[in-house]
Amino acid sequence: MRLDSLSILNYKNIGEANLEFSPNINCFIGDNGMGKTNILDAIYYLSFCKSHSNPIDSQNIMHDAEFFMLHGKYNLHNSVEEIYCGMKRKQKKQFKRNKKEYDRLSEHIGLLPLVLVSPDDAVLISEGSDERRKFMDGVISQYNHTYLEHLLNYNIALQQRNALLKQDLGADTALYEIWEDKMAFHGTYIYEQRKSFINDFVPLFQKYYSRISCGNEKINLSYQSQLDTKDIRLSLSASRQRDQILGYSTQGIHRDELEMLLDNHPIKRVGSQGQNKTCLISLKLAQFNFLKRIHNLSPLLLLDDIFDKLDSKRVKQIVQLVSDETFGQIFITDTNREHLDEILSQLEQEATIFTVQHGKILQ
Repeated sequence: MRLDSLSILNYKNIGEANLEFSPNINCFIGDNGMGKTNILDAIYYLSFCKSHSNPIDSQNIMHDAEFFMLHGKYNLHNSVEEIYCGMKRKQKKQFKRNKKEYDRLSEHIGLLPLVLVSPDDAVLISEGSDERRKFMDGVISQYNHTYLEHLLNYNIALQQRNALLKQDLGADTALYEIWEDKMAFHGTYIYEQRKSFINDFVPLFQKYYSRISCGNEKINLSYQSQLDTKDIRLSLSASRQRDQILGYSTQGIHRDELEMLLDNHPIKRVGSQGQNKTCLISLKLAQFNFLKRIHNLSPLLLLDDIFDKLDSKRVKQIVQLVSDETFGQIFITDTNREHLDEILSQLEQEATIFTVQHGKILQ
């Protein structure tokens, strides 16, 4: 799969851009704040129907503009796919595939597989378990639409149960049982899919980490869930009184954890900056490999300022990895032209380089 061209109007700080891309490597050079990441975010938007950095759609419209528009032309399985997104202030966004609007945006997820590696990934280590659950859910949802439907329905049931917990006068037991049955039904499917995914994913993750770190460290992922040892229906019923006091549900797959371990210790506690970044990049490269096997095509790979805080040996290993024919079309941002030229000199493919200045893109 490749993105052949991208048109942008009034998206964040980019007023207008019409870009033609190389099927191999595309690089965006510029100082911080010029708009490099916004270009990658526009590409991300066309895959996921949302911004990576700002989930509030109206805030992605350029200041003083009334709308934004994104239009991409893709080559997918040797066929042309045109994806359009447009949004006016105070109106619902439109998302179209080949000029036909989707009934539900969830139908689009997974059509254009994409992996983004960015500084924002640091939250996977530094923040709470919800960030790591989002990572699992995001990968699985790109190849399993049934999983996405179960996840959406589980969250609806969870919200309804939490609303019951907060009622001053209490709620009928039968109402609790309705939503708890739904949480159990959808939660069990989600748990089984997460467990299966992690079992397949860990060896890929460990392979990439070992390659980048030259085999000097041992890395692992440990998926932990209340469903490992508990019946979810019984747990929800037994915790109801305590949950009413707290005002939220303490049992369920929304409490699952994905622990990242370096030499059998939490990497959040013992990892250096370089080790943490190596872990995050390895996660994303494993995600790429996993999605490629599922979809039987190469996802787009977006590398946003990823080489900072890595020693030269690790940078070299990453460059060699992404230059392999396993990886297809790649989009890279960097602030340092000399640094980028050094990286590109190690690659066999020709690269197209764009300069970004105050939201304007020059080739």
